[in-house]
Order: sequence, then structure tokens, then C-alpha cells
Amino acid sequence: MSTQRKRAVRLIDAHGRTFAADAAITLRDKPAPLWQLLVLSLLLSKPIGSDIALTTARELHSKGWRTPQRLRASTWQQRVDALGRGGYRRYDESTSTRLAEAAELLIERWHGDLRRLRDEAEGRPRRIAELLREFTGVGPTGANIFLREVQQVWPTVRPAFDPLVRKGAQTAGLPEGDEELADLVAGEDLARLAAALVRLARDPDLLKAAED
Repeated sequence: MSTQRKRAVRLIDAHGRTFAADAAITLRDKPAPLWQLLVLSLLLSKPIGSDIALTTARELHSKGWRTPQRLRASTWQQRVDALGRGGYRRYDESTSTRLAEAAELLIERWHGDLRRLRDEAEGRPRRIAELLREFTGVGPTGANIFLREVQQVWPTVRPAFDPLVRKGAQTAGLPEGDEELADLVAGEDLARLAAALVRLARDPDLLKAAED
């Protein structure tokens, strides 16, 4: 095994827990977990700590809003209160509204199933990202987050790497080209590699921990 492959494997072992897993989402190619990933991507899109976004996602799931239909049945104030309990207080009111709008759009246009969005995009990552940005509150950052996480269960979008992943790769001394980076690990591990490199981009000191 090459030095770079070994380093990639060590990074996955040390820091490769996906953000979906941190939010207690058991990601599968099913409507409910894909919706939960969309909610997480929307929450992570704001300039707020990822730990707060993850805690808030878990709080929303604990209320039973694990599908767009169930979230749409909640009240605006119920969502504001749940967002506040998660620590998402700076954006609780606007995000409450955006979550309801996201649920409505997903139900009305894609019958509550993000796989239909993927099919409309013919599995093309760029087009999927464009359609994701039609959800108010999901900008380029949120679309990138969704794609790099969903590649765990959507092989057609692999490799899904964005500038933050490439920054982490540069820090780790790994290839910055998508195909070269993807060749270091198995396809089903790409989402975990991306998560590790995002963490490394944000905190380069994590590299030493992975090497120890």
C-alpha cells in the first residue's frame, strides 16, 4: 500500500465519521433519511458552529419530524422552540420558515422523495446541486455538504469533493484532483474520507493525531 493510501486510511480511521452519523442519521437510499440529510445540510449552511447544527438536527429528529410530511404538520412556533433548544437561536425564526418551505417544495415537486430529484437530474452532480439550491436556505455550501455525504448511498455522484475537501487534501499531502484522491480508497469510503478532510481543513492539527 502506498504512503498516500495509508495516510488516507489513517485519516478515515481517526476522523472519518460522517456528519450524518454525528447527527444520528442512519443514511440509506430511502426518502426519510435523505430528507434528514437535507435538513442537516440546510442547518450547516449557516455561519454557525457545526456542533450546534448537529445538536439542532438531533433535536428536530427527536420531535418526530423525520419526514417532510411530519415537519409540515408542525407549527412555526414548535419549530422555533426546537431550534432554540438545539442552540440555533440566531436563526431560529427564519430557519423555522425555511424548513417548512423545504418540506412543501419537496412534497409538491418530488412527492417527498429526493430520489426523484436525483432522477430528474439524471444523476448528474452539477444538476443535483442546482436543484438542491432551489430549497431556500440551501446555497452552494449546503449543496456541497449534501453531495459529499450522500455519495455514501448515491454512487452516481462519486467522487463528490468540494474546495474544502481539496484544502484538507492539500494539508494532508494527498492529491487534490478528484479522481486521484478517489483512487486512494474504496468507493463506499469516499464520504468518510471527505468528512475527514473537511475536519482537517478546519483544524490542521488533526493531522498529527491521525499520524500518531
